[in-house]
Amino acid sequence: MEEREFDYINVIPLVDIMLVLLTIVLTTATFIVQGEIPVNLPSAQSGETGKTHGAINITIKENGKLFLEEKEVHLAQLKEELKSLDREIGVNIRADREARIQNLVSVMDILNRLGFRKINMLVKKDEI
Repeated sequence: MEEREFDYINVIPLVDIMLVLLTIVLTTATFIVQGEIPVNLPSAQSGETGKTHGAINITIKENGKLFLEEKEVHLAQLKEELKSLDREIGVNIRADREARIQNLVSVMDILNRLGFRKINMLVKKDEI
């Protein structure tokens, strides 16, 4: 039998591969967004509801645990980690509504003493 030359390129396998890659990217992106530490934010009619781009995130859980980004830290560790950062960077505080106020005050005191001025308290919008 004689082999004949193709006049066109079969793109169906290419489309299949692209769909698989698209599925993988979308699935991975979903897990990345859900990677933040879950907290029950307090409600307010005004205030920051989303993270400020380029800001660092401090999370205070209801049990008193502190997280700098995704890493659990103690107050002393938090202070040491923050010392090396630029004071002009923004700070997002995500405090659980059931967290002790003393934990929030301690974090804000550290931020204030280190010279951070762009501090946002993230809240959940209250629908009234």
